[in-house]
Amino acid sequence: MVGAEVQDAVAAGYAMNLPWRGVPAGGAAVEPLISTDSQAALIESVKLADDRSGDVMVRLYEPLGARAQVTLSASFPVASVAENNLLEQPYDAGSLTVTATDDGGAGSIKLALRPFQILTLRLKRADA
Repeated sequence: MVGAEVQDAVAAGYAMNLPWRGVPAGGAAVEPLISTDSQAALIESVKLADDRSGDVMVRLYEPLGARAQVTLSASFPVASVAENNLLEQPYDAGSLTVTATDDGGAGSIKLALRPFQILTLRLKRADA
C-alpha cells in the first residue's frame, strides 16, 4: 500500500512546477482528450504524432512505486493502441497487453503498469 505522503509529494511537485490555470468566468470549459480513472498513473503529455498521421501520442507513468491497474479513456473513438518508445517508434507486436473497448463512441484502454513504468502509447483514431 502506497502512503499518502508519496501521493502528496507528487501532487506538491506538480503544483509547484505546473500551476493550475483556470478558465476565465464565462469561458467554455474544454473536456480532456485523454483521462484516467486513477491517480496511480499520471498522464504526462498528449500530442499528435510527429509523422503527421493524425494518431494521438499519450505518455503516462506510474509515480507511486507500485503495480497499478488503470483505465485510460479517450474522448474520441479509438481503432487501435500500440506501445511506442520515446521516439515514437513502435515496439515489436505483442509487447503490450491492452484491452480496447467501446463505451458509447469513446475509447477505453485497460492497462497494467509496473512500478515507475513510463509508457508511450499511439492511439489510432477510428474513422468517423
